[in-house]
Amino acid sequence: MTKKVNSGTVITTFILTIVIAIIAIGLGSIRIPIPEIIQTITGTSVSDEYNTIIFDIRMPRVLLAMIIGANIAISGALLQAVMGNPLADPGLTGVTSGAAVCVLIIMLAAPQYANLIPIAAFVGGVIAAAIVYSLAWRREGISPVTIILSGVAVNALAGGAMGYLSIMYSDRLPSVVQWMNGSLAAKGNNSLYMVLPYAIVGWIASIFAIRKANVIRMGDQVAANLGENVNRIRILLSLLAVFLAAISVATIGMIGFVGLIVPHMARLLVGSNYKYLLPMSMALGALVLLVADTGGRTLFAPMEIPAGILMAVIGGPYFLYLMRRRGF
Repeated sequence: MTKKVNSGTVITTFILTIVIAIIAIGLGSIRIPIPEIIQTITGTSVSDEYNTIIFDIRMPRVLLAMIIGANIAISGALLQAVMGNPLADPGLTGVTSGAAVCVLIIMLAAPQYANLIPIAAFVGGVIAAAIVYSLAWRREGISPVTIILSGVAVNALAGGAMGYLSIMYSDRLPSVVQWMNGSLAAKGNNSLYMVLPYAIVGWIASIFAIRKANVIRMGDQVAANLGENVNRIRILLSLLAVFLAAISVATIGMIGFVGLIVPHMARLLVGSNYKYLLPMSMALGALVLLVADTGGRTLFAPMEIPAGILMAVIGGPYFLYLMRRRGF
């Protein structure tokens, strides 16, 4: 019975996300009725204006928000299993900022190598994760408190590096301001086509990682008793989490707290079994970032608030609440 309920909850969330996506496509300076959106998508509309608005402007941005949200949420869920810490996410553990530093180096210092941005983001995320692991690891395991402190240290170092780059290349800074704030403004089909193949690879790998994530969340001793190589599982799941977070950073910049908030929401709805938790995190991540981006571009029109800023405003207090509730 529980399995049916969990499956139904996941499917319902995916359907709700699609409905919200259709509504989001219709919102903006020019409101498009839902029937017109459906007709345009299905190719039965005769309005060239709606075709241009939907296919060239709004749909790519909506799909991009959903993909990035799903990526970061899955990354956060995997990191929480690997680190045994419910407060772990790509931002708090320094993965996001590590990836951002490497991306910013290319954007400001070597823009001629822009095609290497996804690879640079992945390398930066891996380096940051390795530093956090090395600082947090103890013989008895990984300390949840030390992970957070290590993440704070890595974020501080990365922040200093980004500040230095901003000063050294201040003349080029305006071109990357939106990216630094996690904005989807002006993101179109090019960005969508860039991130989609990487995302699909990451999602497929996540499906195969479900069993390992369930094993590792039960603790190192239990995993070892089951004949699993705990360290190898940690490394593989960490690389997958960093990969998903890094390609997101490479595309739209730093988005905080999605990887922290969404897995907690998913656990409340479907429990801790990664068979349901991972797809639920994927659906909720897509929904949360879609709502944040849509709200940022419509609620304060004509001014636009980047989704990264809205997530920081929402996620910061929620993080403090979790820390207080769990006694950290």
